[in-house]
Amino acid sequence: MDHGVVICRHELSDAEWGLIRPLLPRPALGRLRLDDRIVLNGIVWKFRAGVPWRGRP
Repeated sequence: MDHGVVICRHELSDAEWGLIRPLLPRPALGRLRLDDRIVLNGIVWKFRAGVPWRGRP
């Protein structure tokens, strides 16, 4: 059954993101930040894959 949602194994699930999102600071002034979830998915991938920082996507 296809629900239209695909989560790669290195990405945060909705449940994990729901726990982390309230802990992140909200941008006040200045430049807009990149999407926090994409940045955190890259960091999570790095630690789960065990690659050096230069090897991250």
